[in-house]
Amino acid sequence: MKVKNLIYALLIIGIGGFIAYRIVSNKSKNDESKKFGDKDKPTTVSGIIVKTATFDNNLSLSGSIEANEQIEIHSEVSGIVEGIYFTEGTNVTKGQVLFKVNDIELKAQLRQAITKEGLAGENERRAKLLLQKEAISQEEFDVANADYASMKAQSQLIRAQIAKTAVKAPFSGKIGLRSISPGTYITPTILVAKLVNTGKLKITFSIPEKYAAQVRSGSTIEFSVSGSDKVYTAKIYAIEPEVEIATRTLKVRAIADNIDGKLFPGTFADVKLPLNIIKDAIVVPTEAIVPVQSGKKVYIANMGKAKEVMVEATTRTDASILILSGLKAGDTLITSGVMSLKNDAPIKVNVKK
Repeated sequence: MKVKNLIYALLIIGIGGFIAYRIVSNKSKNDESKKFGDKDKPTTVSGIIVKTATFDNNLSLSGSIEANEQIEIHSEVSGIVEGIYFTEGTNVTKGQVLFKVNDIELKAQLRQAITKEGLAGENERRAKLLLQKEAISQEEFDVANADYASMKAQSQLIRAQIAKTAVKAPFSGKIGLRSISPGTYITPTILVAKLVNTGKLKITFSIPEKYAAQVRSGSTIEFSVSGSDKVYTAKIYAIEPEVEIATRTLKVRAIADNIDGKLFPGTFADVKLPLNIIKDAIVVPTEAIVPVQSGKKVYIANMGKAKEVMVEATTRTDASILILSGLKAGDTLITSGVMSLKNDAPIKVNVKK
């Protein structure tokens, strides 16, 4: 019985020792493989051959659409509204009467002023005759003349007040919702409606100051609005004379026709501003760019290894970016796996045609 137990113990010890040996042996092989084999194994990446091409340098910006002309309609005089002569949401023409304020009291004042003006005029005529006969002094004539001039001015003032009771459209456009009704007592503080000229629209946008010298009045831009695939054109007609200090941007304004009436003031516009056309430009995919603290870098293939190159980049689109320096035609640019690459890492490049 003791011999049998001894044999079992020896078998268990032998099996345990064999297992421990295998574990240590495999670990040693794995460590050696990592130390010598994997280090030299190249990483497979994708790349392209850098080429030059003509680049239409377009700057993508956000802008806002504004009415060509827009005002709030108010009455210049107080009184009862006796008539409204426009329909909400319709087009009105320049000079069209929009509404009329009752002018009965003003007309009564005008008749009174005209009577006083006539009397003062007759007094002035008589005084002039008397002055010629030296029956009155020059001072007395001057008083009569001044009284007549004052009465004429009073009549003209009342006529101007009467003219203001008929409120007219200062320009053609579309009038909005009214806030008054016939019989409303109106004052100059009450908003009647808004008048907007949408036949032409202004597109206002700002560009970074580094592009300020490349913008010219008369240049054509393209823009689109949310919810529509149509591309519209506009012409730059005004440029702010100074850069805004807070944002370091320059404000630019263009004007566009709104023939179909599908553009509305207050909406946002995606603006594409054409800058200078660059010949022999180097444009690379955006995924090849690696942002770093000191700028931007890329990796190129150099004798089977990845080489880190700092680049100066500028305008970018959704898929590409313009490179000003750091790359040259003929370089093999790595476009995949760049975030995990390191300088001098062994690579195998699959070049895309």
